[in-house]
Amino acid sequence: MGRPVFMVVLLLLSLGSFAQVSDPTPLQFRDAAEETRFHALTAELRCVMCQNQSLADSNAQIAHDLRREVLDLMNQGKSDAEIKQFLVERYGEFVLYKPEVAGNTWLLWFGPALLLLAGAAIVFRIVRRRSGPAAGAVAHDDNQEW
Repeated sequence: MGRPVFMVVLLLLSLGSFAQVSDPTPLQFRDAAEETRFHALTAELRCVMCQNQSLADSNAQIAHDLRREVLDLMNQGKSDAEIKQFLVERYGEFVLYKPEVAGNTWLLWFGPALLLLAGAAIVFRIVRRRSGPAAGAVAHDDNQEW
C-alpha cells in the first residue's frame, strides 16, 4: 500500500474517534403533560459539562445521561423540587440556572445591582466635582475693570 493511500485510510479511521456515542433509544413519555414538564425542567437545569447550555439544549453525553436520570426520577414520582435537590446534591448549585437566594449566593443575586449603584455613585461624584468650579467661575465681580 502506498504512503498516500495509507494516510487516507488512517484519516478515515481516525474520524470515527471524534463521534459521540449517543443512546439509540429515544426518551419515552407517558403523555403530553409529562413531556411538557420534562422540557420545562430540563430548560431550568444547566449542563455540567457545557456550562452555558441548558440540559435540554446540550448534546454532551453527560447531558443525555442526566436527561434520562431526570425522566427516571419523574417516573418515580419525584417533584420538580426533589429532582433539582437531587442534582444540586450531586453537582452543586451550579446545575441550577436560578439558584436559591442563600448566604453563599447573595453576591450572585445582588452583585450586579451593587455594581450598578456603585458605578452611578462614582459618575455622580465626578459630574458634581466638574460642575462645581464652573458654577463659581460664572459669578461676576462688579468691582473689576476690564
